[in-house]
Amino acid sequence: MRIGFIGLGVMGAPMAQNLLKAGHGLSIHRATDRTRHLVDAGAVPAESAAVAASGAEAVVLMLPDTPDVESVLLGEDGVLSGLEDGALVIDMSSISPVRTEQLAAAVREAGGHYVDAPVSGGEVGARDGALTIFVGGADADVARAMPLLEILGARITHMGPVGSGQATKVVNQVIVGLTIEAVAEGLALAEASGLDGERVRAALDGGFASSRILELHGRRMSERSFDPGFRLRLHRKDLRLAQDAAAHRGVALPGTDAVAAQMDAALARHWEELDHSALFRLLVEETR
Repeated sequence: MRIGFIGLGVMGAPMAQNLLKAGHGLSIHRATDRTRHLVDAGAVPAESAAVAASGAEAVVLMLPDTPDVESVLLGEDGVLSGLEDGALVIDMSSISPVRTEQLAAAVREAGGHYVDAPVSGGEVGARDGALTIFVGGADADVARAMPLLEILGARITHMGPVGSGQATKVVNQVIVGLTIEAVAEGLALAEASGLDGERVRAALDGGFASSRILELHGRRMSERSFDPGFRLRLHRKDLRLAQDAAAHRGVALPGTDAVAAQMDAALARHWEELDHSALFRLLVEETR
């Protein structure tokens, strides 16, 4: 399949690599020196989103935020300017569920089809083709997207109509954010009590407190290793989406609000490019 791929960040680049390895042809927009390996592997650089979409059966988006997707789809030389009749747009970014429905309508009006398929799993999941993917869209469109999604993910769930994938991702980010904060607070208390944080993490593994976040991010915290798997600024963006959705639905999210405030404090220290597990660093530094 010929695919237009737009969004070659920490997760997008390995996802594009996996599609190339599976034998698909890729036209990539905004290739840089950091993603030169994709061109070396056969991807074709495109000077605009419209060019990336031209001739493509599917266009995959993996962008940071709602305005980025809006610009790439609707802007000058955007995807809709080059979209082939009947082509499928698969948005794997994490953006507003409400805006997703509106963008899907614009794609349909342009003669295309739309699936929202945000992901969880971070850089490791993207690299290993083991992402968890939440899918929203019509049955026929999801069936068309599935062969590509199966290359990128290990657990793929069709949640319902367009927007359902994004709504599920928002829920995921609430749970992940609160769990990271819980692990950070637990390990900060452990260290303040004179315990070895890594030994505490290992002791809890397999018990009721066990989780992938305790396993992976707990180790990051113990090792003070905060190179980004998922950047703090992006998780804060996702919690903003959750807060907006909660306000729209009339739901209180007090824990989410508290973690968002912690993220804001971390961002005020210019830690936006650190991994979201750096919430632990904030706790430790505040106790000094």
